[in-house]
Order: sequence, then structure tokens, then C-alpha cells
Amino acid sequence: MTLIELQQILARGEDSQYQFKQNITNADSLAAEMVAMANAAGGKIIIGVNDNGEVTGLSSKDIRRLNQLISNVASDFIKPPISPLTENIQTDKGLVLVIFVPEGLNKPYLDKSGVMWVKSGADKRRVTSREEMQRLFQAAGLIHADSVPVQETSQADLDRWVFLDYYKNRYHCVAEEITPRLLQNLGLLKSEQLTLAGLLLFGKMPQRFEPVFVVKAIVFPCDNMDISQYIDNEDIEGNLLQVYKDSFAFVRRNLHHVQNGQGINSLGEPEIPPVVIEELLVNALIHRDYFISAPIRLFIFRDRIELISPGHLPNHLTIEQVCCGLSNMRNPVLASHATHILPYRGLGTGIPRVLESYNAVEFRDEREANQFKVVIKRRLRVTT
Repeated sequence: MTLIELQQILARGEDSQYQFKQNITNADSLAAEMVAMANAAGGKIIIGVNDNGEVTGLSSKDIRRLNQLISNVASDFIKPPISPLTENIQTDKGLVLVIFVPEGLNKPYLDKSGVMWVKSGADKRRVTSREEMQRLFQAAGLIHADSVPVQETSQADLDRWVFLDYYKNRYHCVAEEITPRLLQNLGLLKSEQLTLAGLLLFGKMPQRFEPVFVVKAIVFPCDNMDISQYIDNEDIEGNLLQVYKDSFAFVRRNLHHVQNGQGINSLGEPEIPPVVIEELLVNALIHRDYFISAPIRLFIFRDRIELISPGHLPNHLTIEQVCCGLSNMRNPVLASHATHILPYRGLGTGIPRVLESYNAVEFRDEREANQFKVVIKRRLRVTT
């Protein structure tokens, strides 16, 4: 970092990426700052600067002490340990020390007291909610929402005939008995309770236990959201296959047809190719973040369709990578079974196939809102 770059950062003030400290003597306080940054996208702690961004400077003795403190904190006060880098910058008021804290590869990180810290704007805060802790463990690949047991469920809540039909079609044999061990081996039962995957795929009434895991579908008569006026409205429930089928049917019945060069007696073609709706619905159902207690939202406007899934893209995955066929398995148990239930291949080819079929599709990874939005532009409206 050059002196000019430092001055530009100080002029902008503190934010999630930059913290200013006049000096640091407390190891626990430094550990909390570093843990919060490692659990987020990384950041820089600039020491020798007051809260207003004015350089106060450090002595050579301060620098030696701080480097020793940083080393001790990174190895002994943070679990798992991290490897920050430091840089000294000379100013006319003394030295400024910059600590570079990388984004952690082994999230979540905790301080020596077992407290998990995250960034909250320019500040930090303790993680206290179970849901947020689960998301951090999910980001680290230590836990998956679809493998978590659903409270108050049991094997009795499994739709026996749906499961037996699936088992026969997949394994080409008949299961003589649905035993707990069989369900456990398939990732559908844990601690005598159905996992979320088991409930969503084969549950008799999944929304009895997880009422928010539905698709809320609304058709608006114009280009803006107006909850006081709508043409069609449905809360789509059932197991995952039923939700997919009913969501697909909801979209199809609210799309128009275009002649596209066909004869006048032709029924025409759907204004949006069915494969586009198919792929995007399946991706939303399988890859959404099930640690977030919110429904998938399906909004049909006069000029577009919006499909909004809870949870932004996982880890370092970008929209560009998704469009090139890269994927990250957020719900591996769901995905492993869905390849035999839904029109899902699990090869990362869905989004490229969407763009090949219909290029008027926009993807938005809205990280602050913690959601992923797909916007499908509708063709010029033509009534058959």
C-alpha cells in the first residue's frame, strides 16, 4: 500500500473492509476484529490512525510490540489460526501499521472464548442466532441444511408409496421393508427424525412442519409490484416434485403464445421456451439456502418474470462462473436424489442451457439482501 493509497482510504473513512485504530494493547480486542474480518470477506486494520482518519503515528518500538502481538493473536487467540500479513508505511507523523486479514478458507472462526464474530457495517458483532451460525458452518462445508433433522417428524411422516415408487425406479428392485437404516443410508433420516431432504422429497405434508418452504406465486397486471391488484395468486405446497409441477403449471398458464411464423390455425409457441422455466425452477428448489426461513417468490409482471431464491451464491461463486457451468452443491442430499425425481442433471449445465435457449435472462446475486434473483424478459405481448 502506498502513502497515496493510505490517504485515500483514510479520507473515505471506516467501512466493512477498513478499521482504524490509534493503538492496540488488548489481545482479545484485536482477536475479535480479526475474527470478524476472516468470517467476512477479509479486510485491513490500520493502526496509528484515530477514528476520524487522522494519522497519529507509531514509533519503532510500537511496531515491534504490535508485530509480536499480532503473531500471538493469530496463532493462539483465533481458532482455527489465521495468517495475516503486515506492512509499515512511513508518514510525516510517524509509522502506520497495516494488518491484512484474508478472507478465511476455514470458516467459521472463533476467538479463544469460543465467540463467533462477524462484520456488521463498519462495526463487528457477536453471532447469536442459530440460523446465522448454521449459515457460517454451511459456508465452511461443515453442515448442510438438507441433512438437518426436522423437529417433531418421524418415519411415520414419510409418504410410503411415493418413496417405494422412487426406490423401485432408481434401484430397479423392490424394497421389502422401509427400515430406519435404509433411510439413514440415503440421508433421509437422522436421530429418528426425517432430515429436511427426507421431508421435502418424500414427506406426506412437508409444509405442516416447514410452512415457509413454499413457492409464493403472484401475477401482476402491470410492470410494478402492487399487492392490492393481481390477476392470479397461489401458495404452492407439497413435496418437491409437486411444488415443481404446480409452479411450472402456474407459469405456463400465465404466459402468452406467439405465432413465430406459424400458420393462423396454429396454437403458437410459448413466449418463453419451457426449458427456461424448467431449469430455473429446478435450480431454485434445489440450490436455495434452506437455512433461511423464507419462501421462493415467483412474480409474473407484464414485461418480465422474477424468480427470487433465499440465499446469495455460495462461497466465492460468481454469476460469470455460473453462466459458464460452474456450480456449488449447497444441498448435496437433495441434489443426489433430485437427479432421479426432477428434470435435473446435477452437471452445472442448466444455466448455460437456459442462455442458449433464451438470452433475455438476467441473474442478480444480491448479497446484501441475501437472495438470488433471476429476471426473465417477456416477449412482445401477442394474444392468440
